[in-house]
Amino acid sequence: MADSDPESAFDMVVIGSGGGPHETNLSGYLLKPHDAEWDAGIIALEAGSGQGALNKLLQLNLNLFESKDEAARTYSASEVYSFVRAFLITHAHLDHISSLVLSAGSLGGERKRVYALKETLKDLEGVFNWRTWPNLASYAEDDENFKLLYSPLVPNGKYHPVLPGISVQIVPINHGTNELGHHISAAFFLRCDSHPSKREFLFFGDVEPDSVTAASPKTINVWRKAAPMIPHALSTIFIECSWPSDRRDDMLHGHLSPEHLRDELVALANEVYFSRSGSNAGSSQRPQRKRQKRNPPSIDQLQGILTGFRVYIIHCKDQSTPQNDVPIKEVILGQVRSLIEEAGLGAEILSADQGMYITI
Repeated sequence: MADSDPESAFDMVVIGSGGGPHETNLSGYLLKPHDAEWDAGIIALEAGSGQGALNKLLQLNLNLFESKDEAARTYSASEVYSFVRAFLITHAHLDHISSLVLSAGSLGGERKRVYALKETLKDLEGVFNWRTWPNLASYAEDDENFKLLYSPLVPNGKYHPVLPGISVQIVPINHGTNELGHHISAAFFLRCDSHPSKREFLFFGDVEPDSVTAASPKTINVWRKAAPMIPHALSTIFIECSWPSDRRDDMLHGHLSPEHLRDELVALANEVYFSRSGSNAGSSQRPQRKRQKRNPPSIDQLQGILTGFRVYIIHCKDQSTPQNDVPIKEVILGQVRSLIEEAGLGAEILSADQGMYITI
């Protein structure tokens, strides 16, 4: 159960946070406003792991979703997912959508919207196609025969309500290149409209480093939007780090390693510096090619600039042979912490582990 901290805006339960290959721990998070009950409506943020993983978690902690009122009760996994009102999907790779597909025919409760970029919804149509899986999703608002309702999110710099009390803004990011061209993922800015300060947090899907796609960087657009809000309105992000250190760039497959994550957080720190110094004022919506040349801040000027900012590491890819018998997630977490401490940015580096109850 969450505490009653008046500063808290969101409650989150981590259904799964891994990046594969273990199908029991894939990307899946359940979210609600902190001041609401779970049965009042939930957002499913990604849908790699779902009811099966949650069933296992409830066997370990039956009170994971316990209500806060006097008539406190517990819920089964299927009941919890019947409270879901919307799925937010960053991209349609199987480790992010498999439980959505498998459970689509058995989801209880109200019809559920699937929010994503139009490209991602198009990919989902290729799964719900009567061949890979029955067609259980539709764009038709009035067709109750389809349990899932495709709902495109437009990356237009605006927030869109997805649950009473919660709005989201979507920003496209790169996720590698294949024979079909560039693959797009997304980052979500989630805002708690019911919170007095409208606090928000930032959640990334899979991320290719901007340094690898220098001709068409996209993550910098996320940092430029986030920077003016850090750390008071936005103090928490969830971002992947799939590989351990020393992974070659040509083997990243559209993901981050600790060194690349460090570089991305330095890019964020630069934007925070520019935002606070006023040299970036009013430019967050201007196309990158029209930006004026800015001199980068010195190392000393970035010291502690991300103090009060929490970075949750997600999507670590398990390996069959742990390094020195240490789980790869712990290896990656330690590597990221060392690099960020060396850079002196001040950010707190944490791990979002399966089964965690996180208050934001």
